[in-house]
Parts: sequence; structure tokens; C-alpha cells
Amino acid sequence: MLRFFKRKYSDTDIVMFNFLRKNRLFESLTDDELSYFLPYLYLRKYHENEVVFFTGDPSQAVYIVKRGIVSLNLDIKEGFERLLTLRSGKLFGDNAVLKSTKRIYTAIVLTNECEIYVIPKANLMEVMNNHTEVRAKIMSAFAEMYNEYMNNLFKTYKASLGFFDLGTVYSDMKL
Repeated sequence: MLRFFKRKYSDTDIVMFNFLRKNRLFESLTDDELSYFLPYLYLRKYHENEVVFFTGDPSQAVYIVKRGIVSLNLDIKEGFERLLTLRSGKLFGDNAVLKSTKRIYTAIVLTNECEIYVIPKANLMEVMNNHTEVRAKIMSAFAEMYNEYMNNLFKTYKASLGFFDLGTVYSDMKL
């Protein structure tokens, strides 16, 4: 079927769509579906050692690194243990797609300057509530990421011969 009135997007929009699709959360969305998020992409500038969010903060946004490097860290006693280092195009803070969540790690900028796109949770939820197909695709991607995380967690546990108590992972969960 030919669509004579198909929406046309600017070159800038197409570049942004391709940038967003680098993330699993958005990779299966069409251009039309991704266009719903364009008004809600806020570019924020950070500096070296600036904290994007702390462990325990309410999950109020999803973040995508445009330029620079961000470190995701687990709080251990008085310090941090680095979990992951993220560069351009990488998304973090994805638990904001869930209701009433808190951050499980601290995000810290490592480079002199860093630009990060922020999608506030309220806007993310607005798009997902108004477009069920978008919600289904994002939640499917989130579930796949969670499943991969759990598989990696169990693989690591087995490889480490159980040098940490896996029971503590489940003891606080509501099953």
C-alpha cells in the first residue's frame, strides 16, 4: 500500500532516530514511534566527577550518553566499585520504565565534559501510556535485558564457585 501522506523527517531527526536505536530499549521502534520522544530529549551538560544520580535516588529519568564517559558504580562501604563504563550512544537508568523504582548504582561523569540526553520519567510514561505499541516494545526490550542480566548473574555465580551468597539476591525480592 502506498502512503502518499507519509510523514517526512528532517536529516537531524533521522540522525537522532539512528542514535536512539543504538539502545535495546529503543532499537525496535519505528521512526514514527521514536518521533514521540523527540520533544522530550533534553541535552544536559556535566563535568568531570559530577554525579548524575546516587544509589537510592528515585528513578526519575532515562539517560543516554551523547559525548563523554560515564561510570556506573556500586556503593561499597565508603567507596565505589566500578560496574561499567559507558560511552556515546549508551543508555543507563533504564529502571525508570518501572513504577516507584530507586537507583541501584551511582552514575558519575569521568571526562572533563559530558553531554547526556535526559528523558524524564513523566514524559517516558506519557508516551508509553498513549501508545500501547511503543509500551509493548519497550517493556519487551526491558524484559530481555533483565533476562540477560539474570543469566549473566547466575553464570558469574557459578564461575566464582559461590563466593557470594546468592540467597541474598532473592531474600528481599517479592516473588
